[in-house]
Amino acid sequence: MSAEEKKEKETKEEKIITLKEEEYLSLKEAADKLKGEQDKCLRLQAEFENTRKRLEREKQDFVRFANEGIIVELLNVLDDLERTVELAESKHQDMPAFLKGVEMILSHLYDMLKEYGVKPIEAEGKIFDPHYHEALMQIENKDLAEHTVVEELQKGYLLNDRVIRTSKVKVSKKSGE
Repeated sequence: MSAEEKKEKETKEEKIITLKEEEYLSLKEAADKLKGEQDKCLRLQAEFENTRKRLEREKQDFVRFANEGIIVELLNVLDDLERTVELAESKHQDMPAFLKGVEMILSHLYDMLKEYGVKPIEAEGKIFDPHYHEALMQIENKDLAEHTVVEELQKGYLLNDRVIRTSKVKVSKKSGE
């Protein structure tokens, strides 16, 4: 028999070790305690995984329904606009009343947006600021300081002091004399 075969045979054979009863009981108690801790660890791991999955579902639901409040209010504005269109289609010739209705809808919409932290960016007459304004045109004007916003072509808006849409503006420049 070669040395390698002897070594393999020795590792396959069971060895009998003699221990004091006290040591045996101590080892058995430690093994039982370890088994209990392993079970506890597995349960905690499963509980953690279930909590993680539940939080992920809650996050997805939150993202899906986060805009529910604002959408409900927009539906009220939509209802008002539909009634106004129906009134216009019914051939009422009362243009001032129609205009007043549209103004009321606009006012309601502005109030709702303000409630959600949306406010318009003031642009006209202000110095051009690329963080708040987007220059679409330049116009020569010797009466105004250079880079002054002459006209607002499209309103810009802030959401809780963060720009969500820049103002599209016409900016002054000095004449090329």
